[in-house]
Amino acid sequence: MHAVLLACAFAMLFPFYWMVLTAFRPSPEVFSATFHWLPQTFAGFDNFREAFAKAPLLRFMLNGVVICAGILAVQLLTAIPCAYALAKYEFRGRGLLFALVLFALCVPVQVPALPLYMGLAFTGTLDSYFALMLPFFLSVFAIFLFRQVFRSFPDDIIHAARLDGMGELEILWRVVVPSASPAIAAFAVFSITAHWNDLYWPLIVVTSPELAPPPLGMMYFSDTDLGSSFGALMAAATLLTAPLVVLFLCAQRHFVQGVTMTGVK
Repeated sequence: MHAVLLACAFAMLFPFYWMVLTAFRPSPEVFSATFHWLPQTFAGFDNFREAFAKAPLLRFMLNGVVICAGILAVQLLTAIPCAYALAKYEFRGRGLLFALVLFALCVPVQVPALPLYMGLAFTGTLDSYFALMLPFFLSVFAIFLFRQVFRSFPDDIIHAARLDGMGELEILWRVVVPSASPAIAAFAVFSITAHWNDLYWPLIVVTSPELAPPPLGMMYFSDTDLGSSFGALMAAATLLTAPLVVLFLCAQRHFVQGVTMTGVK
């Protein structure tokens, strides 16, 4: 069993190892017929210097932080109250609303892309941070995830808080939400990873290099005449991937706990 797990771990980690390895060796070694686990010629400084000279990587990373933070903040502000209402309130049509949430999980982002683009073009908000974030402000996955968590929260604590004079919003944000911090951390990892790596929507709505997120910025390393500079490309990929790796390592315990608690009552 451990041998199988180690083999699977190697298969998943090897692409990252190849990326870092290529970032520290010259391009001719990439096409060498002989594989070496370590660079035969160290070219890391040259590759990273070329990467920073070829594209504003720090600007791309800043754009990624702004976009991911803005999307996550609005997603939490909208999804948490919706999930709490579906989990704890009894009202007519609750089952239908939850069925619509499940149905919306099956709708890919490409389906509303054209109407959203036309709306943004009509309002003159294309090529902006708002255009990059708008389609993702409402996350049905977050509503589903948090509903599963809030369903397991004891009703007696909510009733006791109401008897103490707390309002519904105060109960939600001061009593219920702190108990769901592992699920929020898990969703934050999902959300940030998805939108940090998203290329489809930025490729449609962004034309200014100053607003390019990390995946769109990687296209600066592609040259139709000379081909890609693989050393600089992998150096840039290493820099742009590092924040996600650090994020997952910091939130790993909460991520695992948040994913597992959604199915436990």
